[in-house]
Amino acid sequence: MATAKTKKKPVKKASKKVSKLKASPSSRIANNKSKIAPYKPKKNEKYMSVAMKKHFIAVLLLWKEHLKEEMKKTFDHLKTKGETYADPVDRASQEEEFAFELRTRDRERKLTHKIAISIEKIKQDDYGWCDSCGDEIGIKRLEARPTATHCIHCKTLDEIKEKQLSG
Repeated sequence: MATAKTKKKPVKKASKKVSKLKASPSSRIANNKSKIAPYKPKKNEKYMSVAMKKHFIAVLLLWKEHLKEEMKKTFDHLKTKGETYADPVDRASQEEEFAFELRTRDRERKLTHKIAISIEKIKQDDYGWCDSCGDEIGIKRLEARPTATHCIHCKTLDEIKEKQLSG
């Protein structure tokens, strides 16, 4: 019995899936109009030096401005899209859309308040220090969340306690 020889084709390796990391507020603010590079401390630079404070004030102000623009867009959208639909399903869909937008903007309003508090803390030389233990929050954590008020250790402990209490 004769068997036909077939050439084996090389197998392609599966391509790696690259997961996108969430960009820090300083790198994603204002729809890429103006990016602020993450702060890179100089060798032997004191924590929360004048340069660091200026950097975080710029990040916070730009973030606050971006949020204000988004709130204005929502307000304009709600004004212009305020059509009355005869169909109850269309009306319900529109109301749900508006409710979702308003919840999002409420979260952003609260965030704007946290930004204002953070700016005030910078002015009082209290920014960048953990409210619980008094240690440094850390540059990387502040880049990721400029309104952070706890170091990663204290925040983790708070989350564990909250999880245990809730169930």
